[in-house]
Amino acid sequence: MAIRLDHGADELNEVHDINVTPFIDVMLVLLIIFMVAAPLATVDVPVDLPASSAQPQPRPNKPVYLTIRADLSLTIGDQAIAGNSLAGAIDAATGGDKDERIFLRVDRSVPYGAVMQVMNDLRAANYLKVALVGLEARDAK
Repeated sequence: MAIRLDHGADELNEVHDINVTPFIDVMLVLLIIFMVAAPLATVDVPVDLPASSAQPQPRPNKPVYLTIRADLSLTIGDQAIAGNSLAGAIDAATGGDKDERIFLRVDRSVPYGAVMQVMNDLRAANYLKVALVGLEARDAK
């Protein structure tokens, strides 16, 4: 004859608490993955960059675009100009404001020497704020 112990009612009570153990396990695994992957995402070239206290410049209402085309012709906005009248044309486009930033767009096939000549002409005309415009690189498919 088997003796049966009486443990009370056989009904199971529902537990209304959330089991957070699997959540903590997943968080620890993700933490380890990010701790291992974070050093791999840094740049490999060590450079001691200087700090800058300059404030971000506001975007101009009407930027001045100077374009050097593949045939070495110059345009300001949509207006073609002669190479020897660059200083006068830039003065007219900026209203004589030497502190205005000039956005320089250059065709890919233009030689480096030609770009430097235009930049030297801008410097000679006392336009020292020159920004180079480029396209963002896209992945080749």
